[in-house]
Order: sequence, then C-alpha cells, then structure tokens
Amino acid sequence: MQPSVIDWNDVRKHKYGHLSECASRYQEATDILELGHFTWDKYLKETCSVPAPVHCFKQSYTPPSNEFKISMKLEAQDPRNTTSTCIATVVGLTGARLRLRLDGSDNKNDFWRLVDSAEIQPIGNCEKNGGMLQPPLGFRLNASSWPMFLLKTLNGAEMAPIRIFHKEPPSPSHNFFKMGMKLEAVDRKNPHFICPATIGEVRGSEVLVTFDGWRGAFDYWCRFDSRDIFPVGWCSLTGDNLQPPGTKVCVYLNKNGNTGPHLDKKKVQQLPDHFGPARASVVLQQAVQACIDCAYHQKTVFSFLKQGHGGEVISAVFDREQHTLNLPAVNSITYVLRFLEKLCHNLHSDNLFGNQPFTQTHLSLTTTEYSHSHDRYLPGETFVLGNSLARSLEPHSDSMDSALNPTNLVSTSQNLRTPGYRTLLPSCGLPLSTASAVHRLCSRGSDRYLESRDASRLSGRDPSSWTVEDVMQFVREADPQLGPHADLFRKHEIDGKALLLLRSDVMMKYMGLKLGPALKLSYHIDRLKQGKF
Repeated sequence: MQPSVIDWNDVRKHKYGHLSECASRYQEATDILELGHFTWDKYLKETCSVPAPVHCFKQSYTPPSNEFKISMKLEAQDPRNTTSTCIATVVGLTGARLRLRLDGSDNKNDFWRLVDSAEIQPIGNCEKNGGMLQPPLGFRLNASSWPMFLLKTLNGAEMAPIRIFHKEPPSPSHNFFKMGMKLEAVDRKNPHFICPATIGEVRGSEVLVTFDGWRGAFDYWCRFDSRDIFPVGWCSLTGDNLQPPGTKVCVYLNKNGNTGPHLDKKKVQQLPDHFGPARASVVLQQAVQACIDCAYHQKTVFSFLKQGHGGEVISAVFDREQHTLNLPAVNSITYVLRFLEKLCHNLHSDNLFGNQPFTQTHLSLTTTEYSHSHDRYLPGETFVLGNSLARSLEPHSDSMDSALNPTNLVSTSQNLRTPGYRTLLPSCGLPLSTASAVHRLCSRGSDRYLESRDASRLSGRDPSSWTVEDVMQFVREADPQLGPHADLFRKHEIDGKALLLLRSDVMMKYMGLKLGPALKLSYHIDRLKQGKF
C-alpha cells in the first residue's frame, strides 16, 4: 500500500496545479517524517490531502472529558457476546477512551470503549431495566459460582459515578465520506493505537479505512458511523497519542529502566521518549549517542564499541580530545534493538530500549500472561496491567557481535544484573555458579527494601494464617520487582498455607511464571519459613 491515497480531483483544486509538483511536495513530506516532526497541518499540505469534515463522524464536536479512574467498576456489553451485560473494570485510560476487562475473564480479551459509548453504563443500570448481569463468555469458573463471584467482585469496589458517563452522540444522517479524505482511526489489530488514515473507498454505508504508511493487512471496512474513526485533530484535543504514519521505525526509551552504574539517571530522564521515526541507521546513531552523552565517563561507553562500516558517526570526548567512530550499517529495527540490547547489557543497564512505547505502571494488578502478550502501550496511557519491560531479543551470534568490543562483553554469571536480560537457564538442575548468581539476584536490593517495611501489618503474624490479600502484600513487599505478579495469587486463591507449600516448578507449571520470578519467589518463601521476613 502506498503511504497515503490521494484523491487527484482534490489535487487539481489545490494550489499545486501540476501532478509532478505534488509528487515533489509529497517527497518533502516523507523527509519531514524522517526528522520525526509529524503535524497534521504540514502533512495535509505536503500530501495535497484534505481532512474529512467533522460532520462525517459519529463523534462529539467537543470531545467528552474522561473522569474515570483505574479499578472503577461499570457495566459493559460483552464484545464477544453482545446480548450479555457484564461487570467490567477500568484497567487503562488514554484520551477519551477506557481499557476495560470483564470481571471473570482473563487479560487476553481486554477491549476499548469511548467514555460516551452507549455500551457502557453505571452499575445498577441493567437491573433497573429489568435485565440480569451475566458472566462473560469464557468465564473462568463454574457457571454455578457466578452469583457468589458477582457478590465478591462488587463488595467494596469503587463504582464509577453516574455523572462521569456521557450520552452517545447521534449518527450522521448519511455517509458523507469521500475517497482520499484524511482521518484518525483505531488500529483494530492494535486497538490501543490511533493512527493517521485515509478513506480508501466508499461503498454504500461503509468505508475502507487504510493506514498511511502501512501495508494493506491493517486496512478494514467499517460503517460510516463507526466509533473507531475520528476527525483530524481528535487526539490532540483529547490528549490521546496519535502514532505517526508508518513510514519509518522508532526506538522507545524506558526512563524507568535500570540505568546501571555507568549512566546518569538524571540525564536519561532528560532524553526524548523515543528516537526516530527515521532510517534504522539514524535511529541507532541517536540512541548510541544518547548513551554516550548520559555516561558518567564517555570513554566507558566508547570502549564497548568497535569501528563499523557504512553506518552513522558517533562521538565522545575523553582524554582531552574528541573521538569519533562509525557504527555498523543497519537496515531494520530488529538489528537496531539487538545492537542496543547488547550494548546496554555490557553497561549493566538492561531494558532501556524497546520497539514499543513504555508506560508508567500505577498499580500492581497485573498478571503474568501480559508478559507473554504482544501488546504495545502508549507513552501517555495510564495502564494498570502494563509490562514496562521491552520484549527482549535473545542473544545472537551474528554480525552485530562484531560491532561491540569483545574484550568488554559481559558473559559470566557473576555479572548477571537483572532478570530483564533473559539468559537461558536449564529447566531442571542449576549449576552452582548460576544458583549463586540467582541467590545474589534475589537478595540484591530486596534486603534494603525489607529493612524499610517494619510497619508492615504482616510482621509478627503466623504466615499460615495469612489471607490471599496478605499473600499478595507479601509478594509486593518481598521485592518490588515481583509486584506485577501479585494478582496471580488472587487468581489461584493462594493463602498463607498454600504459599508455604509452593515450589518454583509448581509456580512455573500451574501459575505460568517464568523461571526468574519463580526462583525469586522461592527464595523469599524459604526466608519466610526461616522466620526472616
């Protein structure tokens, strides 16, 4: 698919009268995108395009305010069974949209709704209208347990107040869209994204939404009054995050990641949220140069790099002079991330970069399944279930290795820094050196954390008497990095007695934990048994 679909009839009405001139201006638009400065005004001008008028959309002329909060409860239609009304929990917020999870469902079926959608209502609306709340499709428990589950899930929960719900806007009288008009649209394959799009075709009451700069696999047909399409400028008004057209790659920075001993965290905080969009080689240059600029000693970062060929130039100042070096030529985001992962591993600052936006986690209500998913999150999104670690690329022996100084590569278990760098370990039987490294990994930092939790309500109590909530608190207090896994213990109804029986293999097999978190939890459970918590 071309980066955009141009209605040439509109082009003739534009001030660029000749198609050749328009093509030239379109190339300039691409150049602007490479510099990472996307604005609708420039984009419309350079692509000789027009925005779809506001009256084309089933959206409020003034976008509604979003006063919802994470963990609020409401009623929502089950998107997989629209005849059912279920209890849903707000698990994410961005712009005028809510990320919802049906209570009793898993985190693989989250969905998005606008705050003025008719498909969401305050708690009590269903009963008021003579209906009955239903379990969601794929309810994890026995259907017979639904009444008790419903009672428990609503007991003490925060109900979304009626005043923050908005009336759904009316539909347009008919389909006003024309081919070539620009708009903003939800990417249905990745519904947390809203992207620049073009009306590719109009057919009766339906329109074909095509995403600028992406292949046709993302296109979809929808009704002209779909709530997934918005006028140009919608994201700017609501505070949602509009993705740039998919012409180039970005590398995103995790400002909450582990900066390690060589990078100044304060300087890292001052860096942009992402590098690009631009050519892969330029993105690599920007990210590596950022590491050098944020180093306590630039020479340290420079020492991990080797002279490459065909790539961009980076520089560092040390020993009273400026030093330059060519990076290797790269042509894909995969190679960029692989290079950065290895560089950061050498610097003991893993999980700083990823190919998806990172998000600030506000509450520890996540489950391990999300670490297996391929969801991407928006930089401005408040998200309770987000995994703030980038999906690691496993170490490879390839051309990227030659671009890093082999004399400085970190390869021994003694230098293992964080579980985010996924060194592959055997599933049964750990070498002594690895076991000791895991022991250090589990104890590092957690002892300092334990010293500060004297006021915990768990202190001095018999662990076998703990409730499920007590166990969840123990997991969070034992090590902050284990906090995202706490909700698994509610899901599996692990109380104090069950906790004392857990082994790492059981947690991995039946709870879905990965090896690292399972070993760390086993370590803290052993400490608990020894009375050291």
